[in-house]
Order: sequence, then C-alpha cells, then structure tokens
Amino acid sequence: MDNIDRGIIDQLRQNARAGYGDIGQVVGLSASAVKRRVDRLVADGVIRGFTVQVDPAIDGRQTEAYVELFCRGTVAPDELRQMMMHVPEVVEACTVSGSADAMVHIRARNLPALEDALEKVRVAPNVDHTRSSIVMSRLIDRPID
Repeated sequence: MDNIDRGIIDQLRQNARAGYGDIGQVVGLSASAVKRRVDRLVADGVIRGFTVQVDPAIDGRQTEAYVELFCRGTVAPDELRQMMMHVPEVVEACTVSGSADAMVHIRARNLPALEDALEKVRVAPNVDHTRSSIVMSRLIDRPID
C-alpha cells in the first residue's frame, strides 16, 4: 500500500459512492487506474466492503445501551461471539480488559425492546451478570470506516 492507495481509501471513507474519475482527480490518476487499485485493495482484503450508514432514529433503533458482560469461569471469545450473534439488537461486541469479560453495544426500538434484548444477553450460557449504561445523548459520533 502506498500514499496513492491511502488517498483512494481516504476518498472512499468520505464518500463510498464517489466515482473513480472524481477520486482520480484528487489522487492524480485516471478513472481506470483508480478502479484497478480499488479492485486490488478489495482482492487483498484491505477494503473489506462498502456500506451504508442509516440514522438509527430513522431506522427505529434509537434506544441504545452499552453492557458489560461478566461470565462464569473462562469463556473463549468465539463462544462469546456465538452467544451474541443470536441477539439481533447487539450491534457490536468485543472482549475487553478489566473486570468485565466483554462489552456489548445494543440498539433497540424503545426501552421495552432494550429490556428484552438485555434479558436475552443475561440468560445466555455462562453469563453470570451484566452491568448496563443507557445512552442519554451522543456527543460525538464519527464513522470510522
């Protein structure tokens, strides 16, 4: 990966729908050269996909919480992932350092739906208990990719 590839990625981060010609004007390449580089970046796994970001309020999932997950005994990360995959309201889950075993980000339609999702997490195998923080307002919300 060189500086031109980084420039292409920067342009795609700003607007994944940007045309190859528009990107080429910024990075100093022809549209076909940009397309070849994007295809290579995708084939090499540097670019893992192109997405759309929908406003959660419009999508009906504006109620959210961050949940610390505490497990009984040792639970492998893959086992945690499998448990959380069955809860559609879980939008992110990761292992963390500290006293919790994992951190789970939940988005739901409303408080009753959030409570239902939390209960699904709580009753998952090997979950001892959870500690939740409901998001009141977002101060900064930057897209990463």
